[in-house]
Amino acid sequence: MSQTNLTSHVLVPVANEDDARVTAKALEPYSVDRVTVVHVVEKGEGVPDKTPVEQSESLAAESFAAFRDTFPDAESEITYRRDVVEGIVDVANDIDASAVAFHPRQSGRIIKLLSGDRTLQLVTGAPLPIIALPHPE
Repeated sequence: MSQTNLTSHVLVPVANEDDARVTAKALEPYSVDRVTVVHVVEKGEGVPDKTPVEQSESLAAESFAAFRDTFPDAESEITYRRDVVEGIVDVANDIDASAVAFHPRQSGRIIKLLSGDRTLQLVTGAPLPIIALPHPE
C-alpha cells in the first residue's frame, strides 16, 4: 500500500481577497510542500451569471495576490462551475492534490439553508482528505 503525504500538494479554495488572507494565515503555521489556490467562478447554466466574467476574474486575481503575500510560490487555478464544491473537487482531481485545506466561513442558518451548506458538502462528499483550518489568532 503506497502512502501519500497529506500536505504534499494542498488545494486551497478562496472566495475573495479577505478570505484569501485569513486562509493563508491559518495555513501558514503548517508544513506544506506545495500549494495551489483555486477560485470558483459561479456560472449560471441558462441564467445570467451572478457577476460579469471580467469582474469575477479580477476578484480571483486579487484573491491570489493576497494569498501570495503569505505563500509567494502558490500556484493558482480559476474554474467556472455552477456547483462550487464540484468545481473544487474537479480541480483537486485535475492537479492531483493530496488534500483540500480551507478556512470555514461564518454564515448563519438562513444562508446555509438558502445556499446549501458547502462546508458539509465538501467534507462529506470529497474523494480526498479535507483539512478544516482553525481561525488564526
